Amino acid sequence: MKKIKLIICIVGFSLFQLKSYTQVYDILIKNGHVIDAKNNLNKIIDIAIVDNKIALIQKNISINSALIIIDANGLYVSPGLIDIHSHNFHGTEPNNYLSNSFDALPPDGFSFRSGVTTIVDVGGAGWRNFKTFKEQIIDRSKTRVLSFLNIIGSGMKGGAVEQNLSDMEPSKTVETVNKFPNEIVGIKLAHFNGYNWIPVDRVVEAGRLANVPVMIDFGGSDPELPLDKLLLEKLRPGDIFTHAYAHVRGRTPIVDKNGKLREYVLEAQRKGIVFDVGHGGGSFLFEQAIPAIKQGLKPNSISTDLHTGSMNGGMKNIVNVMSKFLNMGIEIDEIIKLTTWNPAKYIKRTDLGHLSVGAEADITLLNLRKGDFGFIDTQGKRMKGNNLLECELTIKAGKIVYDLNGLASNEWRKK
Repeated sequence: MKKIKLIICIVGFSLFQLKSYTQVYDILIKNGHVIDAKNNLNKIIDIAIVDNKIALIQKNISINSALIIIDANGLYVSPGLIDIHSHNFHGTEPNNYLSNSFDALPPDGFSFRSGVTTIVDVGGAGWRNFKTFKEQIIDRSKTRVLSFLNIIGSGMKGGAVEQNLSDMEPSKTVETVNKFPNEIVGIKLAHFNGYNWIPVDRVVEAGRLANVPVMIDFGGSDPELPLDKLLLEKLRPGDIFTHAYAHVRGRTPIVDKNGKLREYVLEAQRKGIVFDVGHGGGSFLFEQAIPAIKQGLKPNSISTDLHTGSMNGGMKNIVNVMSKFLNMGIEIDEIIKLTTWNPAKYIKRTDLGHLSVGAEADITLLNLRKGDFGFIDTQGKRMKGNNLLECELTIKAGKIVYDLNGLASNEWRKK
């Protein structure tokens, strides 16, 4: 009897050891071209996921070790995309522009199908209504939703609300940033149209006190406030100048009427000012972007400025915006960096935007299609191109949340 018990114990221990040494992965991505700027990866390699984390990155991981196998042959495998400029404080209050309003968009309907796993609402909420935004949008979304808090306490309600200097309170803004450090990553100023530096000074002061970047949607004054003063004197390294390739009323464009990039713009970028695309429905022109890039001003981050006024126009989604820059001559590895690791650094969320072992498994699979395509700017001008990026599959925190062609599904067979 003792001998039988000994045998059972030995067998049980052996099985325990086998289980311990045989790793079973939840998801295995095989044969994809992995691009990860933080880890200097730009090659075909496999990625294995356990629970919600990246467990292993190496060549030739055995298919016998995984529950779900995704063949990514011919696809690019990227960290989950980060859209650093969006408007997601969706609600039902009329005439509120992008704050708890019909014009802002619910994140989950637009993120995963475009490869976005982290989306940043910029300015929808201020300190007065951030709690509503958190409970209504952040806490209810599968997408990771972050926020640039508006310097206006009432948020981005448009019109006279955003001209109210008395509602631009750095102390109240900083207090809210400090109360919600996991959700608020910066402070936003937008749509002020007075000939006055007070709003800029107050948002930068709030950013300094809270130790977060600020994002500026600049312009609208008559006469124009000098752009060089904003970029070289007012903003700090790490602050974000969005709508970089716009030509809008009340703001000096970065490329002059003769097609020449203003010299102080490159000086500002060297200083550390972040030039963000912020495409939107009226803030991206080929006549600005193409000559600027040719003369050395590539964007630091690519973003959408997603809202009802941009989603069906020239912008469409982040992969369409990425495709524009790909066709303007920026290489695919840099395009991915501008939508992953770069924005992660700018918002000081370096836990995101990369594929390090142990990192949360946010992963996007992209298909680069070749053909004859057309791309539209916000003036309705068309640029032809031969490259179009398309999101094939998105993984958020180790879960498949979008799969365009069923890459992770078993084949149907008639019984």
